Amino acid sequence: MTSTWVEPSNTATALLLLGRGSDPATERGVECPGDLPAPSDPDLVARAAAAKAALGTKVFVLGHHYQRDEVIQFADVTGDSFKLAREAAARPDAEYIVFCGVHFMAESADILTSDAQQVILPDLAAGCSMADMAVLSQVETAWDVLTELGIAADTVPVTYMNSSADIKGFVGRHGGVVCTSSNARRALEWAYEQGSKVFFFPDQHLGRNTAVLEMGFSLDDCVLWDPHKPNGGLTAEQLRDAKMILWRGHCSVHGRFTLDSVNDVRERVPGVNVLVHPECRHEVVTAADQVGSTEYIIKTIESAPAGSAWAVGTELNLVRRLALAHPDKQIMFLDKAVCYCSTMNRIDLPHLVWALEELVAGRVVNRITVDPDTAHHARVALDQMLALPGA
Repeated sequence: MTSTWVEPSNTATALLLLGRGSDPATERGVECPGDLPAPSDPDLVARAAAAKAALGTKVFVLGHHYQRDEVIQFADVTGDSFKLAREAAARPDAEYIVFCGVHFMAESADILTSDAQQVILPDLAAGCSMADMAVLSQVETAWDVLTELGIAADTVPVTYMNSSADIKGFVGRHGGVVCTSSNARRALEWAYEQGSKVFFFPDQHLGRNTAVLEMGFSLDDCVLWDPHKPNGGLTAEQLRDAKMILWRGHCSVHGRFTLDSVNDVRERVPGVNVLVHPECRHEVVTAADQVGSTEYIIKTIESAPAGSAWAVGTELNLVRRLALAHPDKQIMFLDKAVCYCSTMNRIDLPHLVWALEELVAGRVVNRITVDPDTAHHARVALDQMLALPGA
């Protein structure tokens, strides 16, 4: 059986999800100094290739799996956030790291690379709504509550890679670790060797799904801290009894998948395999056939037998790329509507060309830097992640 990729239907917000359109009054980095090439410029591909060739080994381009095809073709390495963090640290000779991803990823690259290297994010508006859900002042307030209750000393903070540098710095200061969807279980196992509780942020779903589905915890072992409520909306008894304190945060892409999405695709496609990312809601993950990180999803599809059918619950750029790369399999998007990561899609070919050509001209634009103190403590937490068994 062969299949033809069918694009999910557009919605009223499709252009925004594609990263088109902007609001300069509220978004940072949407205006670029100099001339940004027009998206319709037929020479963009040639210009990107020429600029990259002119820079040679001075530049190293990292591309996240959720990037557009037009951008990913120029990446020296593609991967999820875990893989790209390692690759950034493994390229000490590259003078410029051009990160085609989002802001927190570029921050991690700056933390892990040397002072002689410069990390560039082609569009500063490429952020992450999940990362923005955990603000340092909120996390510090929560930690103060745990301290007053006398449980902070037994609590290990664990932050998902999808968090800001100052959150990673907080975790490093308090003896914690960074994790990704690839190594969340290993990170949590390490954390429970250090203390009896974990404070996990910013993605509640990854923390809950890992603890319950992979480590044998019950849902009652987990409580949800809401930063917008006094004491997180929890009682002292709930906090003392909990094994896992989850931050009320989520991914706007993976959070849109519902149990109805799973039930609907099973009715439409007999024998379909439902494969989802662990950032999805607990009821979606438990209803799926397989659950795993971005890299896991890719490897699963690659090794699947010809003729098999797959409904994949993750970002649409990746699902489309997998469908086009494996025409002998029926690969579809789990949801019927368009579901791009709108901020990841800010990195388009015009911005990449602009950033590379500016480097050729000797001008470093959109450099991402983390202050030394934050970088030091965040590096502690990131290094602990990279030192996990099997990392």
